[in-house]
Amino acid sequence: MAVRNPLRRRRPRFLVPIVLTIIVLIILGAIFVNSYTDLLFFRSVHFSSVFTKVLGTRLVLFLIFGLIMAIAVATTIVIAYRLRPSIRPMSLEQQNLERYRLVLEPFHTWLLIVIAGLAGIFAGLSASGRWRTYLLWVNGQKFGVKDPQFHRDISYFMFTYPFQRFLLGFAFTVVVVCLVIAALTHYFFGGVRLQTQDRVEKVIPAAKVHLSVMLGLFVLLKAVAYYLDRFGLAFSPRGKVTGASYTDVHAVLPAKTILLFISVLCAVLFIYNIRQRGWILPALSFGILVISSLVIGGLYPTLIQYFSVRPNESVKERPYIARNITATRAAYGIGTNKVSISTYPASQNVTAAQIGADKGTIPNTRLLDPVVLSKTFEQLQQIRSYYGFPPNLDIDRYSVDGKTQDYIVSVRELDQTGLSSNQRNWINLHLNYTHGKGFVAAPANTVDDTGRPVFAEKDLPVTGPLDITQDDIYFGEQSPKYSIVDTKQAEIDGPSGSNTASGNDQKTNHYSGTGGVSVGGTFNRLVFALKFGDKNLLLSSAITNKSRILYVRNPRTRVQKVAPWLTLDGDPYPAVINGRIEWILDGYTTSSGYPYSERTRLGDVTTDANTGGNRAAQANNEINYIRNSVKATVDAYTGEVTLYAFDPSDPVLKTWMKAFPGTVKTTIPEDLRVHFRYPEDLFKVQRDLIGQYHVTDPVGFYTQEDFWSVPDEPGNAGTQQPPFYQFAQLPGQSQADFNLTSPMNAQRAPKLSAFMYVSSDPENYGQIKVLELPQGVTINGPVQAKATIESNSVVSSALSLLRQSGSQTISGNLLTLPVADGLIYVEPYYVQATSDQGYPTLQDIAVAYGDRIGFARTLQGALTNLFGQGAGNSTTQTGNGSGPTPSPTPSGSGSNTNGASPAVQALAAQAASLFQKAQQAFGSGDFTAYGKYETQLQQTLDKLVAAGKVTASPTPSPSGKASASPSSSASPSASATVSPSPTP
Repeated sequence: MAVRNPLRRRRPRFLVPIVLTIIVLIILGAIFVNSYTDLLFFRSVHFSSVFTKVLGTRLVLFLIFGLIMAIAVATTIVIAYRLRPSIRPMSLEQQNLERYRLVLEPFHTWLLIVIAGLAGIFAGLSASGRWRTYLLWVNGQKFGVKDPQFHRDISYFMFTYPFQRFLLGFAFTVVVVCLVIAALTHYFFGGVRLQTQDRVEKVIPAAKVHLSVMLGLFVLLKAVAYYLDRFGLAFSPRGKVTGASYTDVHAVLPAKTILLFISVLCAVLFIYNIRQRGWILPALSFGILVISSLVIGGLYPTLIQYFSVRPNESVKERPYIARNITATRAAYGIGTNKVSISTYPASQNVTAAQIGADKGTIPNTRLLDPVVLSKTFEQLQQIRSYYGFPPNLDIDRYSVDGKTQDYIVSVRELDQTGLSSNQRNWINLHLNYTHGKGFVAAPANTVDDTGRPVFAEKDLPVTGPLDITQDDIYFGEQSPKYSIVDTKQAEIDGPSGSNTASGNDQKTNHYSGTGGVSVGGTFNRLVFALKFGDKNLLLSSAITNKSRILYVRNPRTRVQKVAPWLTLDGDPYPAVINGRIEWILDGYTTSSGYPYSERTRLGDVTTDANTGGNRAAQANNEINYIRNSVKATVDAYTGEVTLYAFDPSDPVLKTWMKAFPGTVKTTIPEDLRVHFRYPEDLFKVQRDLIGQYHVTDPVGFYTQEDFWSVPDEPGNAGTQQPPFYQFAQLPGQSQADFNLTSPMNAQRAPKLSAFMYVSSDPENYGQIKVLELPQGVTINGPVQAKATIESNSVVSSALSLLRQSGSQTISGNLLTLPVADGLIYVEPYYVQATSDQGYPTLQDIAVAYGDRIGFARTLQGALTNLFGQGAGNSTTQTGNGSGPTPSPTPSGSGSNTNGASPAVQALAAQAASLFQKAQQAFGSGDFTAYGKYETQLQQTLDKLVAAGKVTASPTPSPSGKASASPSSSASPSASATVSPSPTP
């Protein structure tokens, strides 16, 4: 006979608790590691109060609402257990249940604790996630404005009403959970039976009383819900616009009040059923509630809507549309105090003299597109393979030698993908290659002879007029997940600028900033090794007691962590301030609780052709209130985060500042203020709404006849055209300002209806101006302008030529410029070789005015083509000559030099020779040589023009088509273009 081994039976009994204990320890360990490292991060940036306030609030909510749920569930189970029948009929159903009762009865206390505990944990976790709602309610500040229907301060809807809805929802959850648990408990212990013998009740009287009370509480909460639903009508979508409509006010609102009293009556009937202990009263109450909800709350408002409102909607809804217009304009900051609309003549008869006389817009025309030129910056300013630039560059303005203009800017960030495979070891990735280096800036309106940017701030060591004293980039958009600095390993710091005897000009340094967290101690090293799943953090001998670990390095993520109550703009940008490189970010306070204000989805309205890369997409949250209340900075060297109150009058900001005292500064340094840009995401939201809410007459709003829409990106249907920063002197401005601009189309039509812009100048910041075009004038919108440009025979031929010999063309930003009471479009064209080493260079510029096109190597030339001589006099673009280039031909066709002096004939021969050399350089793909010959050719032709020997006879262009020389385009009415000499 086999002998039983007692360990075989004991092993499973001990295994389950051991496994559960290990799982719990792992979960608690992960929570501790994340919480502890977060605490260290918050301490390192001096925002530990945010960490403790959020954590404390979440814990309080977890405990309060978790205990309420646990106590309610436990009480329900205990009551149901004590009301169990002492004698149960021995039906087959009860016999089956008796087996389980016998098994579970010894553990009923533990079951009670487990069930109530799990319910409490889930309820507490859910409640802790509503910490923002709670803090807004506790710290809410008054708006000083009342809603038009209930005459309550806006703060009630923004801060109090959401918390009341949360409490009501939680109460419903508690009652429903308790009701279900009560029913199950009564069933389990025989108080509720599905199978019964004759004359035996399925529900015992005690269970009826218990369930009646629970149902009575549910109906009572329904009465509270009807009361709060009345205020929820301020966000009703029933009418033409958001907010209480005619039907809501005259049918739904009275219905909600009536249903409130009916619910109270039904709740009383349920409670009264404690004495009756039958089902007649509960059934009657339930029937009254359902029927009244269907008839009073559903059918009656529907009849009013279809038979009273629909036939007279424009009249009935007029006052409620007016409410929506007022509220929306206030909530989005687009009221008359922020937006001014004026009529713009959009003249069709602009002359060359008028264009040439412009000194604020044409000379500053932005020729460089920050979305296109990342590879160009990388090719010309990368310096080392482990440096790089983001996909989308940025634009800002600087004053150099007393002249202010816009610059394409970027920092030279660390790009570890540029390291070779044999360099990609742990020490290099985390200890040696730790940071980027330098700041690069190029004037946005200038290129050199080959179409490349002319860098003002450049190279390593950095040179330029911005006087940068600290150019190390330890915190940036492309920084590694973590780096350990000030170790025994020297950090690579770019080239030294002078070759050593060994041929190595590599410079090294050791981080001396205050950023990051000390990682010298064994405990911290262990914690971070667990956080990043990297044992080398614990084992490396290169880490010293002085070493610091840098993490959470992306500026946007860094600010979002210390200010979780902010919505951040998708594009941080770098700026040089007092010799240091700072990231500047725009923070928004948003809400969906502004009564009567139209709601919009933030993600949908801010997504455009430039979204992606390093421009983050917004979450698709529904909002109806937004303010650019905070400007934030992140020091690229230390990682220090600073929040500044930019709109201190914002009640939402005041509320958060009360919740997190001392975290937002109220004084903004002037050196920082001059670099503030009007944020793009806010402007996108506002321009979308201005397209509708510039119409303030309710009747006109109802018809939507004069609504505008954001134009599509030319060549990318279905995607909105992004707004463009331009340094220009726009109508109404006394001098050139740094503006954010956008054209607006007519709704459901491609024609232009308006031009919108907002200044970032500190004195005029945030004043949105709209130039509305006359109704009877048809002006091409951006998509039409693009089609007109590229359907032009000369442009089409030139672009076809540019796409030959392994090259491709790239369209730059299509700018809309209001100049001389007219509107012109300017679009640069870049050429890029399709090889891996190819990068975009500016080669041609198209200018469109109505259906007429100018096209040349320079803006001056394109304007001269289009408007005639003198139109391009004010342009400042350098390189590539200053105007259109007639193409000389070696056989004497074209310019007539017969009978000219030997000097003139020599110039003509020289021009022909340079033309041939340019053609050969173009054919071989040598664009640098081509640019050189093109410049020399222009100089030679200028001499011929001065000698009066270049006539207006047609000359063959490189594409084989005839082109006009400069004199043939002198007439403003000429619609053809000058075909430039060959361009890559």
